[in-house]
Amino acid sequence: MNSDKMLDAKGLACPMPIVRTKKAMNDLRSGQVLEIHVTDKGAKADLAAWSKSGGHQLVKTAEENEVLKFWIKKG
Repeated sequence: MNSDKMLDAKGLACPMPIVRTKKAMNDLRSGQVLEIHVTDKGAKADLAAWSKSGGHQLVKTAEENEVLKFWIKKG
């Protein structure tokens, strides 16, 4: 999946992945995609809820070698 920006939030615990995601999304234009890599398992529910509440679209999720990957399209 193509992304316009990549955020490495591996090793960060809640709420830092969300804080960093929000900051990174501020740099994107509507329709652009942010790719996020995290190791905090709680981020799965957190990022899905944050995306929905912020009017963004969680396009795809994947897991590779204990790393959760998310692609969020800015609303």
